[in-house]
Amino acid sequence: MAKGHRSQIKRERNEQQRDTRPSAKISYARVSVQKACFVLDAIRGKDVQTALGILAYNPRYASSVIEKLLKSAIANAENNNGMSAENLYIEECYANKGPTMKRIRPRAQGRAYRIEKRMSHITIVLNER
Repeated sequence: MAKGHRSQIKRERNEQQRDTRPSAKISYARVSVQKACFVLDAIRGKDVQTALGILAYNPRYASSVIEKLLKSAIANAENNNGMSAENLYIEECYANKGPTMKRIRPRAQGRAYRIEKRMSHITIVLNER
Protein backbone atom coordinates (compact mmCIF):
# COMPACT_ATOMS: atom_id res chain seq x y z
CA MET A 1 0.00 0.00 0.00
CA ALA A 2 1.41 3.36 -1.03
CA LYS A 3 1.76 6.17 1.44
CA GLY A 4 0.17 9.56 0.95
CA HIS A 5 -3.00 10.95 -0.46
CA ARG A 6 -4.36 9.69 -3.78
CA SER A 7 -3.60 13.00 -5.54
CA GLN A 8 -0.02 12.95 -4.22
CA ILE A 9 0.48 9.39 -5.48
CA LYS A 10 -0.86 10.39 -8.92
CA ARG A 11 1.37 13.47 -9.03
CA GLU A 12 4.48 11.40 -8.27
CA ARG A 13 3.54 8.76 -10.85
CA ASN A 14 2.94 11.41 -13.53
CA GLU A 15 6.26 13.09 -12.68
CA GLN A 16 8.11 9.84 -13.39
CA GLN A 17 6.28 9.27 -16.71
CA ARG A 18 6.68 12.84 -18.04
CA ASP A 19 8.15 13.11 -21.52
CA THR A 20 11.21 15.39 -21.52
CA ARG A 21 11.65 15.56 -25.29
CA PRO A 22 11.11 19.03 -26.80
CA SER A 23 7.89 19.35 -28.76
CA ALA A 24 5.38 21.79 -30.20
CA LYS A 25 1.69 21.39 -30.91
CA ILE A 26 -0.82 23.38 -32.91
CA SER A 27 -4.49 22.86 -32.18
CA TYR A 28 -7.35 23.61 -34.55
CA ALA A 29 -5.15 24.05 -37.63
CA ARG A 30 -7.39 24.73 -40.64
CA VAL A 31 -6.00 21.87 -42.71
CA SER A 32 -7.35 18.34 -42.94
CA VAL A 33 -5.47 15.42 -41.40
CA GLN A 34 -4.93 13.76 -44.79
CA LYS A 35 -3.36 16.88 -46.30
CA ALA A 36 -1.18 17.48 -43.24
CA CYS A 37 0.05 13.87 -43.27
CA PHE A 38 1.39 14.21 -46.83
CA VAL A 39 3.78 16.89 -45.57
CA LEU A 40 4.54 15.18 -42.23
CA ASP A 41 5.50 11.94 -43.99
CA ALA A 42 8.08 13.86 -46.04
CA ILE A 43 9.93 15.19 -42.96
CA ARG A 44 9.56 12.34 -40.45
CA GLY A 45 12.97 11.11 -39.20
CA LYS A 46 14.95 13.88 -40.94
CA ASP A 47 17.25 16.34 -39.19
CA VAL A 48 15.74 19.78 -38.66
CA GLN A 49 17.84 21.62 -41.27
CA THR A 50 16.81 19.18 -44.00
CA ALA A 51 13.19 19.31 -42.85
CA LEU A 52 13.14 23.12 -42.97
CA GLY A 53 14.51 22.96 -46.53
CA ILE A 54 11.83 20.47 -47.58
CA LEU A 55 9.08 22.60 -46.02
CA ALA A 56 10.36 25.83 -47.59
CA TYR A 57 10.00 24.44 -51.14
CA ASN A 58 6.90 22.31 -50.68
CA PRO A 59 3.96 23.92 -52.53
CA ARG A 60 1.26 22.62 -50.18
CA TYR A 61 -0.51 24.99 -47.75
CA ALA A 62 0.10 22.62 -44.83
CA SER A 63 3.87 23.00 -45.25
CA SER A 64 3.76 26.68 -44.21
CA VAL A 65 1.79 25.78 -41.06
CA ILE A 66 4.14 22.90 -40.22
CA GLU A 67 7.22 25.07 -40.90
CA LYS A 68 6.13 27.55 -38.22
CA LEU A 69 5.44 24.65 -35.87
CA LEU A 70 8.88 23.12 -36.48
CA LYS A 71 10.60 26.46 -35.82
CA SER A 72 8.66 26.68 -32.54
CA ALA A 73 9.77 23.16 -31.55
CA ILE A 74 13.40 24.06 -32.31
CA ALA A 75 13.12 27.21 -30.16
CA ASN A 76 11.59 25.13 -27.34
CA ALA A 77 14.52 22.69 -27.54
CA GLU A 78 17.11 25.47 -27.41
CA ASN A 79 15.50 27.61 -24.69
CA ASN A 80 13.81 25.07 -22.41
CA ASN A 81 16.07 22.02 -22.78
CA GLY A 82 19.40 23.65 -23.69
CA MET A 83 19.84 21.48 -26.79
CA SER A 84 21.83 22.44 -29.88
CA ALA A 85 19.85 22.92 -33.12
CA GLU A 86 22.49 21.11 -35.22
CA ASN A 87 21.96 17.81 -33.38
CA LEU A 88 18.15 17.78 -33.48
CA TYR A 89 16.01 15.51 -35.62
CA ILE A 90 12.28 14.89 -35.92
CA GLU A 91 11.53 11.81 -33.86
CA GLU A 92 7.74 11.93 -34.06
CA CYS A 93 5.27 13.99 -36.05
CA TYR A 94 1.59 13.26 -36.39
CA ALA A 95 -1.77 14.90 -37.02
CA ASN A 96 -4.93 14.06 -35.11
CA LYS A 97 -8.47 14.82 -36.15
CA GLY A 98 -10.01 18.02 -34.81
CA PRO A 99 -13.57 19.32 -35.00
CA THR A 100 -15.29 19.84 -38.34
CA MET A 101 -17.08 23.06 -39.29
CA LYS A 102 -20.23 22.35 -41.27
CA ARG A 103 -21.22 24.82 -43.97
CA ILE A 104 -24.04 24.86 -46.52
CA ARG A 105 -23.59 25.28 -50.29
CA PRO A 106 -26.72 26.25 -52.24
CA ARG A 107 -27.39 24.01 -55.24
CA ALA A 108 -29.93 23.81 -58.03
CA GLN A 109 -33.69 23.44 -57.41
CA GLY A 110 -33.55 24.57 -53.80
CA ARG A 111 -31.23 21.86 -52.61
CA ALA A 112 -28.35 22.42 -50.18
CA TYR A 113 -25.12 20.44 -50.11
CA ARG A 114 -23.04 20.23 -46.97
CA ILE A 115 -19.40 21.35 -47.01
CA GLU A 116 -17.19 20.04 -44.23
CA LYS A 117 -14.23 22.23 -43.31
CA ARG A 118 -11.95 19.92 -41.38
CA MET A 119 -9.42 20.85 -38.70
CA SER A 120 -6.50 18.98 -37.19
CA HIS A 121 -4.19 18.99 -34.19
CA ILE A 122 -0.57 18.68 -35.37
CA THR A 123 2.29 17.64 -33.06
CA ILE A 124 6.06 17.55 -33.66
CA VAL A 125 8.45 15.89 -31.19
CA LEU A 126 12.21 16.38 -31.55
CA ASN A 127 15.20 14.56 -30.08
CA GLU A 128 19.00 14.77 -30.14
CA ARG A 129 21.24 12.46 -32.13
